[in-house]
Amino acid sequence: METTPRHVECWLPDLQRFDSMHPLRALLRQGDRLPDGAKGYLGGLASYFSCDGELPAAALIRDHLAGDAADACWLSADPAWIQPDMSGARLLACGHLPVSMEEAEALAETLQPVFADEGIKLDISSPQRWHLRVPSHIALPNFAAPEQALGEDLYDHLPQGPEGRRWRVLFNEVQVLLHQHPCNAERRERGLPPINSLWFWGGGVLPSRVDTALRGVIGEDLLLMALAHRAGIPTQRRTASTVDAAPVGWLLDLQDQPTDVIANEWWSCLQALSKRSPLLLSSASGERWLHRPWHRLRFWRRG
Repeated sequence: METTPRHVECWLPDLQRFDSMHPLRALLRQGDRLPDGAKGYLGGLASYFSCDGELPAAALIRDHLAGDAADACWLSADPAWIQPDMSGARLLACGHLPVSMEEAEALAETLQPVFADEGIKLDISSPQRWHLRVPSHIALPNFAAPEQALGEDLYDHLPQGPEGRRWRVLFNEVQVLLHQHPCNAERRERGLPPINSLWFWGGGVLPSRVDTALRGVIGEDLLLMALAHRAGIPTQRRTASTVDAAPVGWLLDLQDQPTDVIANEWWSCLQALSKRSPLLLSSASGERWLHRPWHRLRFWRRG
């Protein structure tokens, strides 16, 4: 990993989400444009944290929530909402659906036998985050992360090849059982989206260590918190006071926030922070800027 940064790292959503009048655009125009960095959610996390091999998101999240991920292979099986359309079906939500523990347990109880027949155990780590404990003899193909499939035809993102066949079959069986589950009928009556699928992703075993150059993290994202915990660095919840006082060497995570929320809730804090600390502003789409406190004098920059 790189040496400890001499600035506050600020992780932002995709640049294209910020319209030309968004207040953050003025801050970017004042800063120095840097070469592009990592793109996407998992790519961004991997640029801040390193471990052996690919990022085993499922094991990290499971251990953060339940503390028992060691010595097992884990796969995320997060509750998802799929909407059929004329050309197939699209993944509309995954891992962030409003669901109670009672609903999660009722839905999971119906699905347990499907996985048990394969020697796989389904565990509810939290109402929104479910995990599969996968025996070592079952191969895990490449699974698409939710960010890759959201809004797209989900069948383009299902695991392929002989190793993927088992998981495509399980995917279809789960959909059939959830489609007719009475819990989903009740959710529709309450105006809530159905939980009509599970999305498999993030397979692997818990890494023996996670390294980072960061000194700490401010944010709410579960996988980010799990990585920080595994790396042994402190975390803080995202509040006006913690954002305003973000220390040099810390990561401020805003990539999961809508741009209007950044403008209405976080802009004044960011503006104050930019006047006292260098900021490395990295968008989820890869663009990066370094803004130093004296850059606010570049008032002539309007392009």
